[in-house]
Amino acid sequence: MKKIVIFLLISATSSAVYAESTRYITDRLEVTMRSGESNQHKILRMLSSGTALELIQTNKESGYSQVRTANGLEGWVITRYLERQRSARDRLASTEKQLARIKAENKVLNNKLAQLTQLSSELTTKTNQLSAANEKQSKEFDRVKNISSNALALDSENTMLREQSRRLERAHQALQLENDSLKDRSDRDWFIVGAGVVLLGMIIGLIIPKIRWRKKSDWSSL
Repeated sequence: MKKIVIFLLISATSSAVYAESTRYITDRLEVTMRSGESNQHKILRMLSSGTALELIQTNKESGYSQVRTANGLEGWVITRYLERQRSARDRLASTEKQLARIKAENKVLNNKLAQLTQLSSELTTKTNQLSAANEKQSKEFDRVKNISSNALALDSENTMLREQSRRLERAHQALQLENDSLKDRSDRDWFIVGAGVVLLGMIIGLIIPKIRWRKKSDWSSL
């Protein structure tokens, strides 16, 4: 409603400026336009209410004004039938048209406002959804980052364990070789001992018979 009042005030101001050189026929149904400044002169045209005329000059003594129509026809009309603004009827019709146009524009603007409000609501909803999704992705990223950090730590630990395993395996192989060496040495020692025992047995076997024989010889000599 405020827009309508402002628009009407602007229209009224524009009309006042334009009215300096323009006159309108009053609310009378028709006004005669004559060739001279009296009712005895020839009627050139009948002017209906609301007709716009260009004012050329005014004769206060005769009460007539010289005017020019939109198509260039010049003549005289009674001055009191001329007004600086359109007739009330025409102004009312014009105002009603303007009001109807403003109402239509206002309706269109209200529809656009409703659409923009709906769009704003949808955008707000989407923004909230995107914010929630972004927060979720941030949490997931942090989780993956932690997992990656743990994975790197585990990989480093696994590398250390593999190195320790290789060292233990080398130590085990060394012990195995030493054990095999000791086993071979033990077998060799036992072989030498066995051989010594056999050789000793053979020597004893050779010596004992001689000792017995000598004893018998000694006893027989007695």
